[in-house]
Amino acid sequence: MAAPPQTLTQSQLLKTLTNLLTSTKTLNPETLKPHIPHLTQPLLLSIISSKTLASQPTTLLFFFRWAQAHTPSLTQCPQTLLALLPSLFTHHKFSDAKALLVQFIAADRQNDLHRLILHPDPTVPKPSKALLDTSIGAYVQSGKPHLAAQVFDKMKRLRLQPNLLTCNTLINGLVRYRSSHSISLSRGVFKHAVELGVKVNTNTFNILIYGYCLEHKFRDAVELLSRMSEFRCVPDNVSYNTILDWLCKKGQLNEARDLLLDMKNRGLFPNRNTYNILVSGYCKMGWLKEAMQVIELMTQNSLLPDIWTYNVLIKGLCREGRIEEALRLRVEMENLKLMPDVVTYNTLIDGYFEWRSDSEAFKLIEEMHAKGVKANAVTHNIIVKWFCKEGKLDEASDTLRKMEEDGFAPDCVTYNTLINEYCKAGKMAEAFKMMNEMGMKGLKMDIFTLNTLLHTLCSDKKLDEAFELFHTSTKRGYILDEVSYGTLITGCFKNEMANKGFELWDEMKEKQVVPSIATYNTIIGGLCQSGKTDQAFDKLNELIERGLVPDGTTYNTIIHGYCREGNVEKAFQFHNKMVEKSFKPDVYTCNTLLCGLCKEGMLEKALKLFNTWISKGKDIDAVTYNTLISSLCKEGRFDDVFDLFSEMEERKFEPDQYTYTAILGALTDAGKIKEAEEFILKMIDMGKLPGLPSKLEEVKNGVTETSVESDSSTGAYSEKIIECCFQGKYKDAMHILEESMQKGMTLSRDVYINLMNGLIKRRKGTSKAVKL
Repeated sequence: MAAPPQTLTQSQLLKTLTNLLTSTKTLNPETLKPHIPHLTQPLLLSIISSKTLASQPTTLLFFFRWAQAHTPSLTQCPQTLLALLPSLFTHHKFSDAKALLVQFIAADRQNDLHRLILHPDPTVPKPSKALLDTSIGAYVQSGKPHLAAQVFDKMKRLRLQPNLLTCNTLINGLVRYRSSHSISLSRGVFKHAVELGVKVNTNTFNILIYGYCLEHKFRDAVELLSRMSEFRCVPDNVSYNTILDWLCKKGQLNEARDLLLDMKNRGLFPNRNTYNILVSGYCKMGWLKEAMQVIELMTQNSLLPDIWTYNVLIKGLCREGRIEEALRLRVEMENLKLMPDVVTYNTLIDGYFEWRSDSEAFKLIEEMHAKGVKANAVTHNIIVKWFCKEGKLDEASDTLRKMEEDGFAPDCVTYNTLINEYCKAGKMAEAFKMMNEMGMKGLKMDIFTLNTLLHTLCSDKKLDEAFELFHTSTKRGYILDEVSYGTLITGCFKNEMANKGFELWDEMKEKQVVPSIATYNTIIGGLCQSGKTDQAFDKLNELIERGLVPDGTTYNTIIHGYCREGNVEKAFQFHNKMVEKSFKPDVYTCNTLLCGLCKEGMLEKALKLFNTWISKGKDIDAVTYNTLISSLCKEGRFDDVFDLFSEMEERKFEPDQYTYTAILGALTDAGKIKEAEEFILKMIDMGKLPGLPSKLEEVKNGVTETSVESDSSTGAYSEKIIECCFQGKYKDAMHILEESMQKGMTLSRDVYINLMNGLIKRRKGTSKAVKL
């Protein structure tokens, strides 16, 4: 057909193309080709909107798709699509309409269609119930349930009742969407759907139950089972299995048992999925006996275990190192004509590497090949993991290369395993090399590995590199989580970069990243160290409001903060208030309060607290005694000091350098030379003082083997002490001894013998002076 003359008007072209589309039963694309150069947006819209073609949806669909293929830019206008859809809806071509919407949404980066649906202009038909219903499904299918929810809101304002399928699709999309508020939004959709007269069904409730489980709100999920009867719905196996699965994953097996009993009371019988969930839960907790009992129960109820059941049980046995039993299960499988698959072999191979020899594991790999079971990426990753665990990083890297040669593409797990191990080994250059290699292959590290790198850099005090990785990771497509922020915040505080840590905290809040209790503890610790304990207390209230549960570290940090500021009274007030809220003080709490009291000169209160603590049977340690001994020494209460020292030994708490230093220093300062001498002799006899034999006989017999001083500073301290003893400056000698002990130095035997001789001479001199 010849090309149309250039003088044709738009109305003439409209008539010509309409005639071509309606004149023949069989549409021929070739007849339309000459008109391609003359197609415009207004012309296309006019043809699609033509009343003549409105009753021919197949023709309209043909023409639209033809235009998409030859003039794609003209079909990207949302008005054209919206003009086409009414004909499709009228003739019940809902699947075609939805397919067109999904296709359009994928290319609609500015969400022009969405705006036009919500706020139509005069050029498009008024949105119908069918359009709004179908749009909701299309936006959910396109991964944009938040936009679908806005379309639902429009239906609600117009008092249009959505289809049940639409409601379930939207609720499911919101529940599974990664957003902090999408699950709560799904419950709002449920509520409004009911108000609009939608007759919800069991599937609706099952989706909501899954949403509660995702948020770990298991009580709410169970309550929903009871509420179903209000809507004439009855729970099914899916309802119960969903909650059971989550309870078992979280190790709440007692709650799972109660729920299973409730299920049976309702007349529902566990199916194979129910039993498999229980087997998996028991195996995860290491309750293999109970898992076996579940399988016996299965067979009693005429439900034979499947290959999934056996694989889970074999994994549980391998995790516990019960390899022989796992192998017997494999034989049992084969007897039931259930042939072990790659999962079975991978589990056993992993078990052999963990509990047996690597040679046996490699034999099993050979057997796997001989039986025609093809290895997969997981098999290779197990081998890589084993080499890494053995510290054979070169062999692990070689396995990665061999994997590629065998036609297997290393996945994220392969690279992440190697990256993690390179980080642990301190080989950061190799870790980053692997990271770049991943990027070149279109793979990316998961957030766990990214966080491992951040942790390694922070541990190595390479904060600049850690910050660079942190800031560039978002450009690489990572969604930084609370662990990413928490790791870097902790690194900042450990490296005296508190301001940077607080800046990251503010950034977390801006980006609505919810901190974990560990990150809160870091911030609370930083505030306390900065003398801002009241602000730390505010953070405690904030984390409780967020639904987080403070731990012992949280409370102890704030108590320590108040004590550090000298506000012991406030520390006790806080302690008492938190105990009322189920906080269980530990030995660290006691030591912190004792130290605070002693520091403020409240020794009697400290002793009272100590006695109260012991009377209640609570734990104490060497630090508890050292704190009190040090304070008693400062006040010269040596009878109490030695009573505590004896009690300390009776309780099998080993006195340390701090204990000896405090007592010897205090005795020397008080001029109690005889007592100091006797204390040293006693410690030598017990072998407590460093560098000395435990037998006093060797000292008495004058055996003076001098150890070789490898540390020049230790030798210098020894020489100073001996020189002071020679000059009769025994008090100075004791001060030097105290300083050396604080530094953890090991002095030679002759140093102590010189001290002892000097102290004895001094005592004799003192006694002579008294006689004169």
